[in-house]
Amino acid sequence: MSIQSLNPATGQIEKTFESLTSEQIEQKLVKADEAFSSWKKTSFVERARLLMSAAKEMRENARKYGEIMTREMGKPILQAISEVEKCAWNFEHYAEHGEKYLQSENIETEASESYVQYEPLGVILLVMPWNFPLWQVFRMAVPVIMAGNTVLLKHASNVPQCALVCEDIFRQAGFPEGIFQTLLIGSGDVEDILRDPRVKGVSLTGSEKAGSTVAGIAGAEVKPVVMELGGSDPFIVLEDADVEFACEQAKISRLLNAGQVCLSAKRFLVHLSRYEEFCDRLKHMFEGYIVGDPMDEKTQMGPMSSEQGFLDIIKQVDASIKMGATVLTGGNRLKKDGFFFTPTILSDVTLHMPAWKEETFGPVATVMPFDSTDEAVALANDSLFGLNASLYTQDINLAKEIIPRLEAGSVFVNGVVKTDPRLPTGGIKRSGVGRELGAYGIRAFCNVKTVWIK
Repeated sequence: MSIQSLNPATGQIEKTFESLTSEQIEQKLVKADEAFSSWKKTSFVERARLLMSAAKEMRENARKYGEIMTREMGKPILQAISEVEKCAWNFEHYAEHGEKYLQSENIETEASESYVQYEPLGVILLVMPWNFPLWQVFRMAVPVIMAGNTVLLKHASNVPQCALVCEDIFRQAGFPEGIFQTLLIGSGDVEDILRDPRVKGVSLTGSEKAGSTVAGIAGAEVKPVVMELGGSDPFIVLEDADVEFACEQAKISRLLNAGQVCLSAKRFLVHLSRYEEFCDRLKHMFEGYIVGDPMDEKTQMGPMSSEQGFLDIIKQVDASIKMGATVLTGGNRLKKDGFFFTPTILSDVTLHMPAWKEETFGPVATVMPFDSTDEAVALANDSLFGLNASLYTQDINLAKEIIPRLEAGSVFVNGVVKTDPRLPTGGIKRSGVGRELGAYGIRAFCNVKTVWIK
């Protein structure tokens, strides 16, 4: 089977790669398992040194790596460079704090000594998506490796060049062979790899369907999982909010990466007294957004990453319109090569429309008014997903009353939801299981071992 690298801004195939044979996959499994035997014994000081070397490599070559992302999945070049720099920060963070996160914890009991220590498990499989093709990989791989594990990456099939870049960065930084390896394979090979006894756990970021399938296999094999799946995050604007500021944040959250972000806001809930103002301001901002060539530094939004994703968003929008939704702006394809879709706002949305009940993975915002805080919370929680939520108000005490009522893995008040190496991220309900980043992320694939001595 061949794996293609296609430029979504032009629709042209750039490179083609042959997927690994079963023999080549076996060689990589052997190498990862053997590397773990020695890597788990290395000092935190040595691991940190290598992580800092990788960070240096990324900072010095941010544009080179950014351009590969831009050509392969359509991310505007300045956003791509920022992604590389954020990855470097993640390497630096775990180099500086990884040992502290994994320190043994003393717990007083009747024993002479009792404590909890964290030990690596072995080879961990990462199944990663295309939308943040470096950040998604490194935010999981870096803490996993700092903890003493080794990694096999099965990246999305439309970003093979990015997948190879991930492996090359570890190589350029001087990591021992086998610590991080990319597998250019199709999704059909994942099950056999995950069932292999040398693989001790799996992390997946992707669709609900893919997560359910992989989690089922891991469950049958009794292996730990960390999964970030879909999201349909609510963005709540209370009566006292600064609407201009809220719209600026809404624009960023919904249109970043052409709307192809799991944790971005998708359902915009606005107090009835501010609803018209919010819609007018957001419409003006969406219509002023610069959509075009992602290699142009002036471009704010590039194409969607694939024809299938492009067709999916058209289907959701068209179906919602037929059910009564109103297009405030956008709603159609741009007349140019590639998979460009206009920034879109839908109003008059009901709870049964695809634009409300499904995840819209594209530059489409749905707006809905509410009359009370209780109604806002009920609407926000009216979703199978529970990844994140954001809340805009000048009354922080009221915000703190609302936060426990929101069914989400994260709640951000007066700011765009974003991932940060210092803070855990993850969802509840159908948005996933487990946490990445922070201390929780580095412990995700560790044996939490209790020690009792008397």
